[in-house]
Amino acid sequence: QVQLVESGGGLVQPGGSLRLSCAASGSLFSGYAMGWYRQAPGKQRELVAAITRGGTTNYGDSVKGRFTISRDNAKNTVYLQMNSLRPEDTAVYYCNAESRVHAHYWGQGTQVTVSS
Repeated sequence: QVQLVESGGGLVQPGGSLRLSCAASGSLFSGYAMGWYRQAPGKQRELVAAITRGGTTNYGDSVKGRFTISRDNAKNTVYLQMNSLRPEDTAVYYCNAESRVHAHYWGQGTQVTVSS
């Protein structure tokens, strides 16, 4: 129903910033709650941030105060602004869409590496 493509990952130094984008196509973007998850090697996938259809946001404890999720329904895009990045933030970041009937769709992921 919806296809998701992440972009914006890369290598950044500790303390730096990155802005991830997730472009959606195939279905009405505004009908989905959106989220960002990440998975580091040897670890389970964890919620980074989520935003509901109504715009309510939620963040994982480790990123509160540093990351901001937003959505632009007119552009069918969800963003993750990441500031004050730490080496522990290194992971593959995945975009997720959840429908009103709780079906989930995933992007291919984008690598974020925080290293000096």
